[in-house]
Amino acid sequence: MIIFLIFLILLGDFNAKMGRENIFKPTIGNESLHQDSNDNGVRIVNFTGSEYLIVKSTMFPHRDIHKYTWTSPDGKAYNKIDHILIDRG
Repeated sequence: MIIFLIFLILLGDFNAKMGRENIFKPTIGNESLHQDSNDNGVRIVNFTGSEYLIVKSTMFPHRDIHKYTWTSPDGKAYNKIDHILIDRG
């Protein structure tokens, strides 16, 4: 008997800030760096919901200094815009 398992993992620089809005918590968890989502963040959350995915890059607790993936050239702004999406399966 041969069993095939298919597991989907998407890694990307989505330029998406995913906030801590209560409606998004089942998809992104509680550990987002941002308070509010930008347009790309809302698009990613809608995509993950429609494709049965979750955002794992915002599920694990870390100190904020370890959460950001982009720093502005002047070093004053930090963002988490790169994310990992996986199959809920």
